[in-house]
Amino acid sequence: MTRSGQEYLEGLRDGRAVWIDGERVEDVTAHPAFRSTAASFAGLFDLADDPVHHPVLVRDGVRRVHEVPRSYEDLVARRRAFRTTARASYGFLGRTPDYMAAGVAGIAAAPAVLTGDGFDGAAHALAFHRRLAEGDLHTAFTLNSPARGHGGDDLTLRVVAERDGGIVVSGAKTIGTGAVFADEILVGTIEPLAADDTAHAVTFSLPLDTPGLTLISRASYEERARSVFDHPLSSRYDENDAMLVCQDVLVPWERVLTYRDPAATAAIWWETPAYANLVHQSATRFWTKLEFLTGLAILIARSNGTAELPPVTQTVGRLLGMVAQAKAFVLAAEASYEQVDGGRGGVRPGREISFAQRIMAAELYPRAVQDIKLLAGGALVQLPAGGLDLRHPELGPLVRRYFGTASHPAEDRVKLLKLAWDALGSEFAGRHEQYERFYHGAPHVHLTMQTWAGAAADCESLAQACLDGYDLGTTR
Repeated sequence: MTRSGQEYLEGLRDGRAVWIDGERVEDVTAHPAFRSTAASFAGLFDLADDPVHHPVLVRDGVRRVHEVPRSYEDLVARRRAFRTTARASYGFLGRTPDYMAAGVAGIAAAPAVLTGDGFDGAAHALAFHRRLAEGDLHTAFTLNSPARGHGGDDLTLRVVAERDGGIVVSGAKTIGTGAVFADEILVGTIEPLAADDTAHAVTFSLPLDTPGLTLISRASYEERARSVFDHPLSSRYDENDAMLVCQDVLVPWERVLTYRDPAATAAIWWETPAYANLVHQSATRFWTKLEFLTGLAILIARSNGTAELPPVTQTVGRLLGMVAQAKAFVLAAEASYEQVDGGRGGVRPGREISFAQRIMAAELYPRAVQDIKLLAGGALVQLPAGGLDLRHPELGPLVRRYFGTASHPAEDRVKLLKLAWDALGSEFAGRHEQYERFYHGAPHVHLTMQTWAGAAADCESLAQACLDGYDLGTTR
């Protein structure tokens, strides 16, 4: 059964240890650093009750994003669900519940890769998938390791003991995007580990109220936002990023997916559809986000009275071309779908296109932001301090007179440009540009991976065929 937004919020009031600015947060649904974004996440759960969205999001009482796709048509249906969720936050909430729902469905599609010589996590993975789907739970993940500490200390989360009831872990993982708002967190490692690095080779999932588990939040852009009018995105869609710290945390055996097995710890992402499924969601969200930014560019051009100028129409045309590229990658990944485990695990989006999407998105997003900033010009810099200026009895008339244009009253124009600044130039916007650049890892990682996921052999053979078609004696 699907949960309501209110049921989701009640689940967050579990006593989890979330810290920000030296304060332990008692209730993330009420704290000014998190409450509005928590409400935005809750709104995503409520979409399932909307008569228009319900058939897109839910089938047989379970959200479609939890399903293991069995056909091309299933991939298309899942993408439509992704689109519905992404449009609700204009693409600015990245790690929405459907992200890890799709990832865990990918693990469940090929659980045999978790069966190793010393530990078998296959049944645990299937139970994990079932728990998320039946409970309509929101899972976050954290896979990145912190830098070594002062003196070279190993700070990365690792296994420190084994007990009858489970394993004990200590250490940290970084960039837990959206973890503050999740029901559970999946902890693992995505980078390659040495064959003998068994202490770090562990994957598990825990509820956020587990004793000894702490989340250290970055600064909250939501808390710094003065109003929705002045900060329309950061005030509502700051999904946050947090460091996960475990201090002798007991992980029950049934929640362990890989254990002291570097090969299985990597295979959970690369030999199941999990990673391709994550890209399917993020690529759909990215396409939606570019649509929003391009729409913003068109509105700015009209507000400036420059929409018909050739350089402006060319910029808009280039942005629309970027939207088409983002859309094409999603559709192509679906059309080039691959069978999983001989069809027993259903299908996944094509890996060659999925992996290439990461390259395109990381390079395209900064260009799109730069183009729109140039289009907006100095208007983004010279804005009233806030919406209160428009309401002030003495200042308001001056603002309304000098900040409007012939076609756009001051309130409409200031509102538009405040939205543009929040999307393009604020600290929140800076985080998003960095986020899109490194969403699926550093360039040296995904560019290298493309060499084995891409059709290198086909490219080489075509060039070689040309070389083989002539020699020194060949005549025209």
